[in-house]
Parts: sequence; structure tokens; C-alpha cells
Amino acid sequence: MNTSIIQYFGSQDGKCGYCAGTKGSKSHGMHAYRLDCQDYQDLIDRGWRRCGNYCYKLQNQETCCPCYTIKCNALEFKMSRSHKRVLRRMSRFLRDGRRENNSGSGSGDGDEAAAGVEVTASEPQPQLPDKSPAVINVEQVVSMAQAQKKPPKAAAAPASSKAATAAPLTLGINKCIPFFALLAADPISNAPRKKAKQMRLERRQAKLGGSSTPSLKSVSQEKSLRDFIDSASPSDKHQLKIVLVASSNKDRTCTDAVLALYSKYQIVVHNDNPARLTLASMQRFLVKSPLENDRPSDGPEMGYGSFHQQYWLDDKLIAVGVLDILPGSVSSVYFFYDPEYSFLSLGTYGSLREIDFVQTMAESVPALKYYYMGFYIHSCPKMRYKGKLSASYLLCPETYVWMLLTDDIRSRLDENKYLRLNPDIAARDVNEFLEEHLYEVSLLLDAKTFTTYRSYLQLVGFDKERDTIIEYSRLVGKECAWRMLYVNIS
Repeated sequence: MNTSIIQYFGSQDGKCGYCAGTKGSKSHGMHAYRLDCQDYQDLIDRGWRRCGNYCYKLQNQETCCPCYTIKCNALEFKMSRSHKRVLRRMSRFLRDGRRENNSGSGSGDGDEAAAGVEVTASEPQPQLPDKSPAVINVEQVVSMAQAQKKPPKAAAAPASSKAATAAPLTLGINKCIPFFALLAADPISNAPRKKAKQMRLERRQAKLGGSSTPSLKSVSQEKSLRDFIDSASPSDKHQLKIVLVASSNKDRTCTDAVLALYSKYQIVVHNDNPARLTLASMQRFLVKSPLENDRPSDGPEMGYGSFHQQYWLDDKLIAVGVLDILPGSVSSVYFFYDPEYSFLSLGTYGSLREIDFVQTMAESVPALKYYYMGFYIHSCPKMRYKGKLSASYLLCPETYVWMLLTDDIRSRLDENKYLRLNPDIAARDVNEFLEEHLYEVSLLLDAKTFTTYRSYLQLVGFDKERDTIIEYSRLVGKECAWRMLYVNIS
């Protein structure tokens, strides 16, 4: 595993982006200099979320709008009629350029939003703390920490092979295409693919001497998400291409086109102050990432890390999805689009393409089957849309187990903003950090000193930061508290 390095900032109070309370939002925060992708997977499975290099976890029992981490099992996902309408509308637009009226406002996706299916990851940005992280040489600290760490046990996460070169990609129709593959790949065929079941039936028919080909409807009465996406044709009036680019590739993620699209979206949809929408602010929020790109041999071909999915309509950038690809999930960080194309319900369409992306990767990496949508805020009606995706689960904020989002849970949340969610009163956090675990927490004392809390205590005798380190460790869980490097530079 790579080395994760963080500095804990403690409790934070700020303005709520959901109810607009000036001091109602209460969270814990930390700066992540570097995060191993498995560590971040474990953190979001404990309610953490990142904004750039800043990671935060809501204090759900105290904050004005409790936020529950929500995920969808992409392999169990079932499309609703509204989802199919969105996909058909996009297909018709690509085929003949027809712009159909949609009752959405400038924020887009009106009828879908009203029906509760508009899904975007465009949550308000958290208020960043006034504190600045200590200045350290990250690469030097990583080298020092890895030299002192013991070899990982056999049960640990798969070893990284960062030096591996990108293998040639076999690209399917309308798959998400890494930019490096576009530079050398042959033109991609948009001919509709046949289902495996249909191909087997055709072969069987041929063996029996029949000449007729069974129709698609006879093979399957219901079209899948991939069927809708594969309906595109080279003869269409418009071509939609989705390109996957590493966030660190600033030549692609920080272009004038990306900044102009982001600014336009923030001004029209979120009524942001144009003066604040600078390249630096966009980079801090959507480009910078603490995730260390990792390419294990048993992982997805693009590896784990932070990426941008760029939606190109012919030669025009119309949407960008910011994603973290992790060992067990794709976490949607943000999604922004051109409001002029709101008639296409791009927020919903983007989420469906991201679910398809997860489904595709799960074919080769079975564990990577979940789509994380950020937070579900039941007390904020406009944020309930996330719970409308089928096979959605909420994270219990006390035991950190996933609970299927049911009408019963919704009813209970109608009565109480905060819920434990897990009905088993005796259940406990299996990764709970206890005080007896404190001695194995790893600390960075200065630019060249890395030690365990046990050794540190032997040096200083008394530690005034003890309670703060325990608070942090309980929030991140025992395993992360032991693996991650806690910056304790005064």
C-alpha cells in the first residue's frame, strides 16, 4: 500500500449549504497530503468525503442537516421509466438533433427532478477551515515512512504496480475512453453489439439449419442500460464521446473550455459570484486530489485514483464528471454541465453513464460494483433525489454497516432527522478504535522523524495532544489510524 499522510484539524463549524444556516453545519476535518486509494475507500465507508485535499465527516447528531453516505449497487440497479425517457431523449437528439421541450428551469432536468430521479453529485462545497496545513516534503516523508514500515501481511490489499505501463485497450461501443488510448487507437466502431445470449441462439439456429435470425425482442423483452447506450450510430447527426482523463493531467483538466464550462454552470445553476470562479479555485476543488494513482495487476485497466469524464458533443465540451475510482467503488465527486443542454437532463444522464461505467469495470474487477453518490440529506427535500435509484444503501453513522434504503427508513427519517439506522441495538463498530490501540498510531514529528505513539510517549513523557489523536483515531477507525501517518508538527 502507498503511504497516507494527513493533518487533523478537529471540529469545524460553518455555513450549511443545504438549509443556509450560518453556523449550523458541524463536522470534523483534516487535510490529506496523500491518500492511498484503499485508505480512502475505508474512510468513505465511515462517512468521510473529500473536497480537493480537504476531507470532512459530518457530526450527524449535532449538525443542522444530517448527511448519510449513500451508494448504489450497480449490478442490482434497475432503470425507472423516467430514466428510460432520459436515455431515449438523448438518443433522439443524437440521431436527428431534435431539441425536445423539457419543463426544467435553468438548473435543468425539471420533470425528472420533480419525479425524484434527477441524480447529480453537485453538492455544495464545504466551508474550508481557516487553518493551513503544515508545510512538508511529501515525497521525502513517503520515502522515509515506506522504508521504516514492516512488509504488509498477505491479507493486505494487493501490492501496487505503479510503474506498469498502460496496456492497449479493447474498447467497446460508447465505453468511457481514456485519453491516452485515443491518441493511438483505431477509429471506434459504433455498430450495435449483439448480446451474448442472442449470439448463442444464432449459432444454435445455424447448427439446426435454420436461416432466420431471432429478433432482439424474442431474446429479451426489456432493454438494458447498455442497450440504450449502444443505440448510437455513426450516421447520427451528433456524436457523443466520453473521454476519461486523469485529474493530474492538467493539460486536459484545466483547459479554457473546462474552466468556461465550470464557471457557466456555477453561475447559472448555483448563482455563484463570477469573481470567485478562478482557475485556482476550480483546481483546488475539482483537480487537486490526495489520491495516489495505483495500477495493481488485478485492478481496472486505468488504475485507481482521481479522474475526469469529459462529455464531448461533436467538438464541444458539454459536461464533466469528476470521479474517484477506488478498490470497491466509483465515488462521484462532482458533475457540471452546460445549462444550454438542460433539456437533455444531463445530471440524470451523467449518473446513468457512471453506473454503466461501474457495471463495465465490475466485469473484470468484481469487487468494484458500487456507485457512491455522496450524501443523502433527507431533511433537505431537494437532496432526496439520490434515494430514488434502485438498490440504494445508507451508511449507519454509528455501526458503519450499510442498510437498504426502504420506505420504513424514509418514514423514520420523516420523524427524526438523525437515526442510527442499524436496528440491532447490540451491534457495534467492528473497526472501533479503543484507547488501548493508541500506542500503534503512526506520527510524523518533523520532516525527518517518523515514530509510533508508544515511542513518542517514551520521549516526551506527557502528550497534550493525546485526546485529539484519540478523537481522530475514533473517527477514521482502528485500521486507518494504524496505517495512515498523522502529522503532529507543532
